[in-house]
Amino acid sequence: VQLQASGGGLVQAGGSLALSCAASGRAFSIYAVGWFRQAPGKEREFVAATYSDGSITYADSVEGRFTISRDNIKNTLSLQMNDLKPEDTAVYYCTAGRCSGCKDWRSYAYWGQGTQVTVSS
Repeated sequence: VQLQASGGGLVQAGGSLALSCAASGRAFSIYAVGWFRQAPGKEREFVAATYSDGSITYADSVEGRFTISRDNIKNTLSLQMNDLKPEDTAVYYCTAGRCSGCKDWRSYAYWGQGTQVTVSS
């Protein structure tokens, strides 16, 4: 699976951004797909994921503000980010893996190149 993320940018606090991730390869629907982020000097952090059974998990820090969705026909993954905060500033990575309910980055085998999200205060 190859992943290509897009949609990052600069936004003021309280604003919105939408990230997209296009996947190539076969059987996209069987994968867990999600988003992680990494700020300078910090570890890679789970943001949200959707699994092959349709279930979704969010990090507590983004619950209620971010919405993850997938399209198994178009092989795409999206992340709608609302009410952005300066602490959301990071490089965001889309990822795919064969796991269920997984929120540890080491469970995911495939990674996109990352897209920068910067939220100004």
